[in-house]
Amino acid sequence: MPHCNTDNFQMYLNQFSKHKPQKLKVVVLDNGAFHKAKRLVIPANIILIFLPPYSPELNPAEKIWWNFKRDFANKLFHNLPDLKNYVCELCTQLNNTVVQNTCAYNYIILSKFWPNL
Repeated sequence: MPHCNTDNFQMYLNQFSKHKPQKLKVVVLDNGAFHKAKRLVIPANIILIFLPPYSPELNPAEKIWWNFKRDFANKLFHNLPDLKNYVCELCTQLNNTVVQNTCAYNYIILSKFWPNL
């Protein structure tokens, strides 16, 4: 989706609901405002569960953002193209091994769903 907003999230829910419609789906989400918009219509075969606030250990992707933020500390960008180039460079350095090593909480590594390092 091009944007994280209520309309796109609603489209996602609608499409996800149609996939194996007889199956109940549980979606775990952060507390993004668009995930909780009052105008959302949650399909009957989807249950939304929200992570508690300030619980990055339950959302391992947060560790990637921590690394990005640490890398940004005390840097000055004179224009948006410079900032964009810098972020693109950080992103190109990500690969499966970096992501797995960065996001590896013990409870995930022990899971049968986590690929072997």
